[in-house]
Amino acid sequence: MNRETGVQSDGDRIYEPDYVPGHASGDRPMPENRDEVPDSPLPLVALDDPHLMPAAKNVKHTERWIAFLIVLASLGFAGYGAVYWQGGQPQLEGLTLGIGLLSIGAALAAWGKYLLPRGPFVEERHDMRSSDTEREQMAAAVIDRGKLVMRRRGFLGKMLAGAAGILGVVIAFPVIRSLGPLPKLALDKTNWRKGSYLVTIHGRKIKEDDLEVGGIITVFPPGYEGNAMDQTVLLRASTSPFTTKAGRETWTPKGYVAYSKVCTHAGCPVGLYQEQTQQLLCPCHQSVFDVLDGAQPVFGPAPRPLPQLPLMIDSEGYLRAQQPYDQPVGPGFWERS
Repeated sequence: MNRETGVQSDGDRIYEPDYVPGHASGDRPMPENRDEVPDSPLPLVALDDPHLMPAAKNVKHTERWIAFLIVLASLGFAGYGAVYWQGGQPQLEGLTLGIGLLSIGAALAAWGKYLLPRGPFVEERHDMRSSDTEREQMAAAVIDRGKLVMRRRGFLGKMLAGAAGILGVVIAFPVIRSLGPLPKLALDKTNWRKGSYLVTIHGRKIKEDDLEVGGIITVFPPGYEGNAMDQTVLLRASTSPFTTKAGRETWTPKGYVAYSKVCTHAGCPVGLYQEQTQQLLCPCHQSVFDVLDGAQPVFGPAPRPLPQLPLMIDSEGYLRAQQPYDQPVGPGFWERS
């Protein structure tokens, strides 16, 4: 017996204090008299207890294979993140993520089957409840055994934690990227500029005689045909100028008036014009805007009027913008003053 540690030895077999040869740890006979239960802690485990021996015949070889699988899983997760970050390719994303998940699954299965204690662990049951002291000792013994097993596989545990960390970071990529590019100033300004021609989706300039009274067409600034935030509905309400709001006396030459086509409720295109009532209608949620009153909403959920584009007719008879929109178009993205 080692006097410093209290560990007994019998040849090559080593026992913890109070270990009874011939019985698995925790299986030694219970004393008939419960008062005879010793106060010393329960035996932890014999270092060569066959119940705690892993199933693998060559432990080092098994550990190397598991380490290889974890490294392969880490590379698979990292590869998936790289492919997704570069724009994504479904086949490569599926391949790299599949390699990562299959490898980490195989590593965990092999670890559990070949490196953890084999057992079985059996404890004889008795009719009466254990004392509080015994329960505390048993809990301490279980915790100590778990720590012993994890200390043996500390390196693999760290590798597993690293692979899980890479997977956690990669999973966040789709969430971040799905938010799309930063809007920057796209929500504040359009591409309309002072003097911009009004052109059709095909780039044709609009002249003063192109529309009859009651006519309507979608126009854009040159070079931005089809741009969602620049689309503007141009209609001719009369043959004479009219004032939609104070300060806009010159904005409707020869009865032409232009409003942003982006609804101020949810951004749908306001493309229906009712000539008899002089109203624009958004077909998505039925918001109705009064053309002659600065596109003031008179029905539906739209909270604000459609921004109006000030127009002019140049010396060649082409319709042009006097200036850009004086406010952001589309739904409100903050509380505007």
